[in-house]
Amino acid sequence: MESLVAQRTRKLRPAALGALGIVLFLALWQLAPALGVVNPEYFPNATDTITQLVKDVGTAALWKDIGATLVAWGLGLLIATVAAVIFGTIIGLVPFLRRATHTTVEFLRPIPSVALIPLAILLFGLRLQASLLIIVYASFWQVFVQVLYGVADVDTVARDTAKSFGLSRSQRFRSLVLPTALPYIMTGIRLAAAVALILTITAQMFIGTPGIGRSIIFAQQGGNWVQVYALIVVTGALGLLVNIGFRAIERRTLKWHESVRGEEVL
Repeated sequence: MESLVAQRTRKLRPAALGALGIVLFLALWQLAPALGVVNPEYFPNATDTITQLVKDVGTAALWKDIGATLVAWGLGLLIATVAAVIFGTIIGLVPFLRRATHTTVEFLRPIPSVALIPLAILLFGLRLQASLLIIVYASFWQVFVQVLYGVADVDTVARDTAKSFGLSRSQRFRSLVLPTALPYIMTGIRLAAAVALILTITAQMFIGTPGIGRSIIFAQQGGNWVQVYALIVVTGALGLLVNIGFRAIERRTLKWHESVRGEEVL
């Protein structure tokens, strides 16, 4: 049996390595402008950036930008997830629809969402709806493809057995299709959450809707590079929190699944 001290050490090791990585990154960031590796006028050091960030945290403007960014991100992710689960389940359960839509899906999925920005502005102007179009389009495919894979992964023997026992379609969906597809769906939502945040910032930068992205552009246009990098750090922190949060939700939702149990054992 592994000792209690060894167990705690093993659990703390990833956190310690992560902290060490952050320290090394900050050290390199601090040294690069000082040594002239990059132009300090356009790439301020870590100390100045963190000082500016601490000042910004005490202002209402930063939290207003964060709130606007999270609202757009949350709405876009919600719309994309609901639509992807519904359409993915219907198409995945009907072989004819899957074959009929395969070419269309493979054509639409690789189109970069940023290429739709002119169309979004034309349709909705410089409003939240324009940003949502970009966010939803990018996030939708992350979940949709995973749902298709999940529905298709249902074991044929289990499906035939369920039919032979006379289970209705709704019962088969609850007892067979949903448990099989749920790990895929959670993975898709986690990936979509990160993509949605990226596209939220991108849309705010190029469309000009309120949020962190627009503030980055305003700071860049004003030549305030310390402010630019402080806001970039904020976006990175948001991305980290989103990833940690959705991983926790995924583990809690799938605690019965072998993949999550395997992580806990390791």
